Amino acid sequence: MTDRSKIIQLLEKGASIPNPEMVDIGEEVATERIAGAGVSFFAGTRIYGEKTYIARGVKLGREAPVTVVNCQLGPHVELKGGFYTASTFLANASMGSNAQLREGCLMEEEANGAHTVGMKQTILFPFVTLGSLINCCDCLVAGGTSRRNHSEVGSSYIHFNYTPNQDKATASLIGDIPRGVMLNQAPIFLGGQGGIVGPVRIGYGTVIAAGTVYRGDCPEGGKLIGQQGQMTYEISFHLGFYADIKRRICNNILYIANILALRQWYDYIRRPFFMATGDGALYEGAVEKLDLIIQERIVRFRALSEKMETSLRISEKILAGERRDVLIRQSREFMENWPAIEASLTSGREADIEPANRQTLQNIIEKNYTGKGMDYTSCIRNLDPAAVNLGVAWLQSIVDDVAERIFSLIPACR
Repeated sequence: MTDRSKIIQLLEKGASIPNPEMVDIGEEVATERIAGAGVSFFAGTRIYGEKTYIARGVKLGREAPVTVVNCQLGPHVELKGGFYTASTFLANASMGSNAQLREGCLMEEEANGAHTVGMKQTILFPFVTLGSLINCCDCLVAGGTSRRNHSEVGSSYIHFNYTPNQDKATASLIGDIPRGVMLNQAPIFLGGQGGIVGPVRIGYGTVIAAGTVYRGDCPEGGKLIGQQGQMTYEISFHLGFYADIKRRICNNILYIANILALRQWYDYIRRPFFMATGDGALYEGAVEKLDLIIQERIVRFRALSEKMETSLRISEKILAGERRDVLIRQSREFMENWPAIEASLTSGREADIEPANRQTLQNIIEKNYTGKGMDYTSCIRNLDPAAVNLGVAWLQSIVDDVAERIFSLIPACR
């Protein structure tokens, strides 16, 4: 039920609501978590959820009806239409009409999408741009240095994140965390009318030509990937059989390790920026999304380990020789050591990695930020090479430590 008194309170705070009778605000929404200055709610706007936070300058529903549920919207965010739930949008992020962002999305500064974009459990780094008619669930997209030089996902693109074996251990790293957070990497271009079949890893500077459905990994980047013609093939399919489990395991480990590193970046580097502007709710929202993503990926990874028993039985029937022995060893190690793998992923040890480098970088950023009054993206882009190297080394050490701990439990998958 709409609480009309809340609309009156927002109008008194200076919010622009041209058609108050066509705006819904739930009884559970706290008006003290909604700014007045520069905020505009157009006809058809619906706002629900006790966790909702709306900062100054936000505009909702300029093009079409919009529903926001338990989202945190940073300064000057614009959601032109669509449905958004349990997601966080940092300063100047925007999304066009008819978007659907489900739980666990994090759009950082100036990340944006055109109309009819679908996302879930997805992170877009600053300046990343999505075209129209896109399905971009379960992935991280980084790369680029500014709104002029940004990573781009072309229109009608799909991240395929569900397999014939009915699992979703398919998250893809488009870029990475240790270098991506420094906002100094070459952009990644994923051409329209194409897709990637998760889980994949794509490196900075990679261009995937329009119309290409890519099924491999290109973590080193700097390549142009395309395809010519169409080839039809027919092979035996065995439901429940995983022929390339090593790659799937590796990519899941590296994805989770990167998100754990990003969580530390928010705790130690990003948090002071939010607090300095009075946007602590944005920080809380962002780390909540990172925690949701980590939990989701572990749940999906666990479900994959539980499918290994079936895959092993099939392997023993249809394979022979060295290939059979290797695949059985990989699958069995993964299945039998899952409790230890999960315990390692949830240990929290990443908070103790490279504390000296982390503290030095914190000191440098604090000096630059407090002395020059820079916003987050400006501060990071103005770090000198030595500071950048410190940050990359710290975060890469986290990724490497997490990965090494897991691979020590499943050596056949190294």
